[in-house]
Amino acid sequence: MSGVKAESADNIAEAKKCSPWYQAAAGSAVVGCVFSLIVAGLLIENHLHIKILDPVRSERLEMMKLQVIEQPDGERLLPEIRRLDLQIRRSRITRQQFSRRGGYLLAGGLVVLFVGLKSAAVFRKRAPAPGPPGDVRARQVREALLARRAVMLGLCVLGAAGLILTIKAGVDFGKAQTAGSSYPGAEEIRKNWHRFRGPGGLGISAHENVPLRFSGKTGEGILWKKPVPLPGNNSPILWEGRVFLSGADEKSRQVYCFDADSGELLWMGEVGAVGGSLGKAVEVMNDTGYAAPTMVTDGRRACAIFATGDIGCFDFDGKKIWQRNLGVPESAYGYASSLEMYRNLVLVQYDQGVAEDEKSRMLALDGFTGQPVWEVKRPVPNSWTSPIVVEIADKPQLITCGEPWVIACEPGGGREIWRAKCVGGDVAPSPIYAGGFVFAIEPYDKLVAIRPDGRGDVTKTHVAWIAEDGIPDICCPLSNGKLIFLLTTEGTLTCYKVSDGGMVWEKDMKAGFKASPSLAGERVYLLSDKGVMVVIEAAAQYKELARSELGEACFASPAFADGRIYIRGAKNLYCIGGGD
Repeated sequence: MSGVKAESADNIAEAKKCSPWYQAAAGSAVVGCVFSLIVAGLLIENHLHIKILDPVRSERLEMMKLQVIEQPDGERLLPEIRRLDLQIRRSRITRQQFSRRGGYLLAGGLVVLFVGLKSAAVFRKRAPAPGPPGDVRARQVREALLARRAVMLGLCVLGAAGLILTIKAGVDFGKAQTAGSSYPGAEEIRKNWHRFRGPGGLGISAHENVPLRFSGKTGEGILWKKPVPLPGNNSPILWEGRVFLSGADEKSRQVYCFDADSGELLWMGEVGAVGGSLGKAVEVMNDTGYAAPTMVTDGRRACAIFATGDIGCFDFDGKKIWQRNLGVPESAYGYASSLEMYRNLVLVQYDQGVAEDEKSRMLALDGFTGQPVWEVKRPVPNSWTSPIVVEIADKPQLITCGEPWVIACEPGGGREIWRAKCVGGDVAPSPIYAGGFVFAIEPYDKLVAIRPDGRGDVTKTHVAWIAEDGIPDICCPLSNGKLIFLLTTEGTLTCYKVSDGGMVWEKDMKAGFKASPSLAGERVYLLSDKGVMVVIEAAAQYKELARSELGEACFASPAFADGRIYIRGAKNLYCIGGGD
């Protein structure tokens, strides 16, 4: 009798160990542990690759780019540069995706591990009711089979999760090579109007056959007129048959793409509130609004930024590629700096607060992913100027203005080239490059001409001349290389010589202006607040050629194309064509 009791106790203990639920839980914990260790190892390897190998390849790429510029036969490296650039981009995107998805997989593996351990502990404590001895070996075989099936089921679930995360909406690198890794050449940019005031931010059209007259009252010369859903003071940009604008209010931030020939609204994209802009009220002046910065495009993507610090990028079919928040900027009048592009980089001048806060910065985002490529702090307070990228002595310079500095740096990496301490106040007019000088404006006070071939602080060595009459506070300067034109908000138009700053003439236009002047051929186009377009000769004597009334208030600078002018009014977008 005592032998039967001892055998029954052994069977109960064995049943505890071999309970199918206990075996399944323990097996799942083992699978979760092994899976988590594998994923963790891959994540560590991925992180080391990002931190060590990618910077080495990027440095090699920059060295090759310098060879193209500095060596006579450097052009032969261009195919290799494009190949390496695409390879780096692919690797960066793939590894960023794996970092994100690998984190999900690791979390899933750890959940399976901890749930398995907890369940095994519970099932181990729950003793089965004693029963007849039966066939212990057969029962063990059956329970082992159930445990193996449970473990296999757990592996299948984890495998399916990994497969879903791996194939989820990845990047099509076949398309990426065409649309993401390449960037437009100088001639392609020159023919379009891809940013605020066109190529280089100069306000100069490559096309001379631009309409001279039109009438909003009779419809003469107006090919189409279309309403813009939300308000904005940003200017239209153009790229091969498409017109882009943005609009926003306190609730929404939108991007619009119109057909340049018909005016049809092809698509509308929404840039949602993300990160720092969530739940934060942004105070802006009515004159600035929520959508003052002009968009930028490289013919593959179109990007927009808003007063909330939200920036979004769309492809030409209206699909949102990425969006992020740069932090709500501290700006006295509302953020208004327009975007610039250099190759695959979206350049953002993010001046805010006061200089002592050290919040202002210049940053470059990868146009394909929105990830930061480089960022440098700026010793300036909030400003409202826009950056420009221009070729100087066959090398690109990114030029910015903010009290008290005009700063030039390398657009590819952010390294400073030179700086001049020469502007002050609430700086709003953007700089231009013309006739061998960089021109910067201190509102109401002075126009400064700077030779851009220096290094370091060039304040005492490279400021060529200064003019102090007819200085604007909002409108950017315009130059044809020989003459430079300044237009104040109150309507004073002043012409100076580029060579030495001598005043040529001054004219009271008897109107108010916020749109910057533009040049097409030998004609200067001036668009008043009330929508009156005045066209004059770009000459050493003032001569008015035409005056046209749109019939709607206008605060944005026009965009120019072959035989067309695109004007954003307070409520509508206009296409001007035909006529003279």
